Amino acid sequence: MEYQHTELLEQAVGAPSSSTVRPATSNILKVAANSRPSAVAGAIAGIIREQRSAEVQAIGAGATNQAIKSIAIARSYLHYEGIGIVCVPSFVDIMIGDDERTAIRLLVERR
Repeated sequence: MEYQHTELLEQAVGAPSSSTVRPATSNILKVAANSRPSAVAGAIAGIIREQRSAEVQAIGAGATNQAIKSIAIARSYLHYEGIGIVCVPSFVDIMIGDDERTAIRLLVERR
């Protein structure tokens, strides 16, 4: 089952980056400015159904915009199944190559 999530995540947001300081887990979604919100929303909804929480990370305004739209779409997908979600935003420092960057971390959990 985890393989399916990994494949779905790579389709939605691209292959995971190995350059972050934090260890990669299967439920961290790294959203880019060119990520498709509906695809990311499907990945979020799938993870919420099975694992009850998902972490979404974005760097920059465009990526953050796509991440927020994705969460709103995922909320509508899950609403029809009687599942409510909440989003808790925070900042996280990550390494990309030799540069430390601040990302937006959006923790999405069942209500």
